[in-house]
Amino acid sequence: MCLPTDELTVIPDERWWGDHLRETRWTLELSRLLADPVFHGRGVPRGDGRPVILMPGFGAGDYTLVVLAAWLRRIGYHPHTAGFVTNTGCSDRGADRVERRLEQLHRRHGRRVALIGHSRGGHYVRALAHRRPELVSHGISIGAGLQRMLATSYPTQRAAAAARRVTLHSGRARSPGCLTDACDCRFASDFVGAFPADRVRLTSIYSKEDGVIRWQAAVVPYADCVEVTGSHVGLIFNRKTYRAIAIALAAPELLNLSAAPEGGALANGGPHGDRTP
Repeated sequence: MCLPTDELTVIPDERWWGDHLRETRWTLELSRLLADPVFHGRGVPRGDGRPVILMPGFGAGDYTLVVLAAWLRRIGYHPHTAGFVTNTGCSDRGADRVERRLEQLHRRHGRRVALIGHSRGGHYVRALAHRRPELVSHGISIGAGLQRMLATSYPTQRAAAAARRVTLHSGRARSPGCLTDACDCRFASDFVGAFPADRVRLTSIYSKEDGVIRWQAAVVPYADCVEVTGSHVGLIFNRKTYRAIAIALAAPELLNLSAAPEGGALANGGPHGDRTP
């Protein structure tokens, strides 16, 4: 585990082409996962029934996370998808959709919800934890740039630019800067806002072999930063990622007593009160 420092890891400024050819390794990583005891829930902490929302990466849909969802269910959690088909549209609209799902699950289960996001999905984790910390217990970002959303390879930036043009022409964008670092929507403000580290446990899982995002952007001082080996796409099938997820979700949720509603009831309504980092 890489414990974050007080300083942000420097992100290089030069154009980076990534290593997209090596991303085909995800099939090997999936094969290794299926043969590993962790896939069957052995050697990892068991879940306590907490609801979990899963969010896919840019250009991907909920279907890319079915293996992860099945595994979470096997070890004792209640996974739910966020309703993404390609995750290439307006970020603000996407965040609103996930927020509604978050509110529904919080009401249904009577407790705070965990968020897990891969790549662009990790941006939603960071933004929604800032927006609704009273509803979020744990946030897990997998292969996402938490310092800057577009800390990616040049081909990925061009793909984002193409998606931006489609979003703007369709009238679905809420800001002229949609899908850029200059976006001024509510989602963008939430993404760069101060992270509520005293109330939400955030884990950032990254790989220095990532061929799509600059790994340095995933290392932030307000998260437990966990380094694994593997490709960007393969992180959602990576046995080391799964172990890190199980450990992160098993950590007691943080409570900020100043956030308790009138009447003295704790904001999460649950039994976990340990504030040990």
